[in-house]
Amino acid sequence: MNLHQFRFVQEAARRNLNLTETAKALHTSQPGISKAILELEEELGVDIFVRHGKRLKRITEPGQHVLKSIDLILREVGNLKRIGDEYALQDAGTLSIATTHTQARYVLPEPVAALRKKYPKVAISLHQGTPEQVAKMVLDETADIGLATESLSDFPELVTLPCYEWQHVVVMPAAHPLAQVPRLTLEQLAAEPLISYHPSFTGRKRIDLAFAQRGLTPNVVLEAIDADVIKTYTRLGLGIGLVAEMAVKDDPTMASQGDLVWRPVGHLFGPNMARLAFKRGAYLRQFVLAFAELISDRLSRQLILQAMQPGSKTTIGSDHGL
Repeated sequence: MNLHQFRFVQEAARRNLNLTETAKALHTSQPGISKAILELEEELGVDIFVRHGKRLKRITEPGQHVLKSIDLILREVGNLKRIGDEYALQDAGTLSIATTHTQARYVLPEPVAALRKKYPKVAISLHQGTPEQVAKMVLDETADIGLATESLSDFPELVTLPCYEWQHVVVMPAAHPLAQVPRLTLEQLAAEPLISYHPSFTGRKRIDLAFAQRGLTPNVVLEAIDADVIKTYTRLGLGIGLVAEMAVKDDPTMASQGDLVWRPVGHLFGPNMARLAFKRGAYLRQFVLAFAELISDRLSRQLILQAMQPGSKTTIGSDHGL
């Protein structure tokens, strides 16, 4: 048996047993993959897959156990490579970060700049997506680290750690009648056309839940994944916006243009927790640990390494129900 066979089996499972897609992903031929998997099954004495003709139909029960062992083996092979790279290159390499647009636009610029100053030989690769895509990029080792609010703690293969708490705010034109209301209510918001995040982003679940629990149906006229887009359409008069507070606190255009104002609505929708995620069992290079410390003063190398130890709880800290 060899690592090529292991990679073929692992990728076939990831590609929903589609050997054509597996061959494309691994830049090899479909017959070569089929032959290698058959040879591994023959050596092990068990069928990893159930077949219908030449097609793979499902993973067998012993195949499930084989896949778990293959995942462990290939994870450790990856760790060996990272250890070798770290000690060969010292403080050089690439830090791959998976995150949402809001985090990339408003939270990460200062930590990324600080890391580049501390590790000038480290290149940064930003991958943006939904929270679920962020989790999958970390699991697939496309990214070393993930940062998002929703979904990350739903994956048992990830170690997730709380970074910082935030709340939603309402953004509206300065002349809007609600701009003079010191403490907004759900009833007032339900009576307005709303511009908000797509349901899979930035605490939207909390917004929908709060309205539902009060028996209200919000009039959401536009959904977006980008707070800047929400603010743009708010300026055009389509409605009032619901965004994360970092999208207004850390936006210099809000102060310079002065056409929009914002009001906190944490009392309506509750707090949200942004979390960092690492793949369980992964080897974390020194600059990965340093970057985590730059994102949040809640995190330290000691805490992260402790959480990554086998047997530690997958999730540390509260998501306040998320």
